[in-house]
Amino acid sequence: MDLATAVVAPAALAQDKHPALIVAVQGKTLAPGAAALDAASEGALSRALAGAGFDGKPGQTLPLYALPGIKAQLVLVVGAGDAAEIGLQTWHKLVVAAVKALPGKIGKALSTLAELPVAGRDAAERVSDHARFAQEAVYRFDEYKSRKPASGDLLEKLTIAVADRAGLKAAKDALLWGQCIAAGQSFARDLGNQPGNIAYPGYLAEMAKAIGEDGTVKVDVMGEEALRKLGMHCLLSVSAGSQHEAQLVTLNYQGGKAKDAPVVLVGKGITFDTGGISLKPGAGMDEMKFDMCGAASVLGVMAAIKLAKLKLNVIGVIACAENMPSGTATRPGDIVKTLSGQTVEILNTDAEGRLVLCDALTYVERFKPAVVVDIATLTGACVVALGKVASGLFTPSDDIAEELLAAGQRVDDRAWRLPVWDDYQELLDSPFADIANIGGPTAGSITAACYLARFTKAYPWAHLDIAGTAWLSGAQKGSTGRPVPLLLEFLRARAAA
Repeated sequence: MDLATAVVAPAALAQDKHPALIVAVQGKTLAPGAAALDAASEGALSRALAGAGFDGKPGQTLPLYALPGIKAQLVLVVGAGDAAEIGLQTWHKLVVAAVKALPGKIGKALSTLAELPVAGRDAAERVSDHARFAQEAVYRFDEYKSRKPASGDLLEKLTIAVADRAGLKAAKDALLWGQCIAAGQSFARDLGNQPGNIAYPGYLAEMAKAIGEDGTVKVDVMGEEALRKLGMHCLLSVSAGSQHEAQLVTLNYQGGKAKDAPVVLVGKGITFDTGGISLKPGAGMDEMKFDMCGAASVLGVMAAIKLAKLKLNVIGVIACAENMPSGTATRPGDIVKTLSGQTVEILNTDAEGRLVLCDALTYVERFKPAVVVDIATLTGACVVALGKVASGLFTPSDDIAEELLAAGQRVDDRAWRLPVWDDYQELLDSPFADIANIGGPTAGSITAACYLARFTKAYPWAHLDIAGTAWLSGAQKGSTGRPVPLLLEFLRARAAA
């Protein structure tokens, strides 16, 4: 779907040539676009709403066809609630609902929803939000469907109406940023939705190379021979049971000054997680193809900042492996040496994400980073704590926590901070090695973060546990592309500062 902006005054809506118009109702109050169409139709719009019992609840939609005095064949009315200002979550909900309610065969549509008052969002920001929410609504993953929707059944173009010409330049810039976020998020969703028999570690490496094809991002890939020489035995312990080689992939984007310390993003890329010898239950194991969503989010971010030409130095590192049981797989009780020199007793081979991340977190010291953020579908305990709403945020730095939390709030991709206190470190004690890879039955997401903290002493660091937010289960099963919006807003704010 193409997106555009255009100056369309409410008074001109009735004669607009788009086949479909989207207008809003706040409770019983018609927003300016809807009020203009009601006047042009001599009250036919408001009478239709009353006859249908439309009460303007957030996300409620009502299609109205062939209203008198209006050139568009379809007017889609969307409820926006009755609050004076709409909250960001409501705004997100109603844009998605509106775009999904448009019949694809309509071809083109004009939306006036950016005229709505949204708390904390100026006119340009509303355009940016509208763009990415609309792309989220039309996203589909049908690569492996033998019967795909015909092109005529898909919405071709959505134009977002802007109130006046004075705001058009800002709206166009905002539209571009919204499209960049949407592109990065869709890319991450596509990677996450790929089946495990396609998306091996080498596949992620190839996707990274594709991002770097034009030379704006430099990509380096290390296979198992190089990793072994380097001393990444912890990462290699995870791939020991798989026929597919582990990969460590580095993407280097230099958008800032040459001497500026980079922001480093580290993604967990377990392309399929059986649990290894500590085998997972069979029910729901198909969803373990999503265990590489941390790596997918890093790739999505790198693809987006390249499009946006962000003025910041950013390095993405993804640690990729497949966790499989076999005669060569790592056993519970095995002890391995990490790149940092610390030894780890692997009590549970299903706690593998921290094993690939700890070597990657040591590796990135060489970049002398300004800050490192790792992103991982790390623990079921985080799903229990926060569900599918918020990602878990762990960092010893109050300043970094505030940056990431604020970024998540601004783009409706929220996180919630949990402690990473030293009090929990004793749960990781091992009688045979420097550290155990699990900490017992309590505080599982915290002890996982505390494990990672032991490898991040050389730089400011934060950890995002996205086990609950990276994908949805059930009828809507699929990757969400989170936390790409949060990370991009975090980077945008850093670039602006």
